[in-house]
Amino acid sequence: MYWYYIIALFLIGMDQLTKWLIVRSMEIGESIPIIDGFFYLTSHRNQGAAWGILQGKMLFFYIVTVIVIIAVVYYMNKFAKTDKWLGLGLSFILGGALGNFIDRIFRKEVVDFFDFYIINYNFPIFNIADSALTIGVIFVIIATILDERKKGRTNK
Repeated sequence: MYWYYIIALFLIGMDQLTKWLIVRSMEIGESIPIIDGFFYLTSHRNQGAAWGILQGKMLFFYIVTVIVIIAVVYYMNKFAKTDKWLGLGLSFILGGALGNFIDRIFRKEVVDFFDFYIINYNFPIFNIADSALTIGVIFVIIATILDERKKGRTNK
């Protein structure tokens, strides 16, 4: 059970370390090609959510993040002992939520830097916390599907 919190702490640490390195070594808007035409490290700041929505609504993000963290910890303590996919997903969600929450509290904005161009589409710039949130949601969906299949087998 405690492993899920260690995973979350690891993700928070990696997220904050990479953001610190970007802030320390790059100017806002500076871009370094990693794979030219596809992947760049681009120093970017975001005061909103994914795709730049809800810009400047920090109070909203503070409230929602606190609610999400409370819910995730509750569900981890209640269900993660018996469902490894759910526990792993919730640990990723917790790490991602806290990683961006730390930015919002201390920087009043989120540091983003992974910048991908996919067939001439500039995908919104993101960070490790965003990746952790996305992966966490995918794991929770997998856990839900597996649980529904298991219930389906036992109801026959």
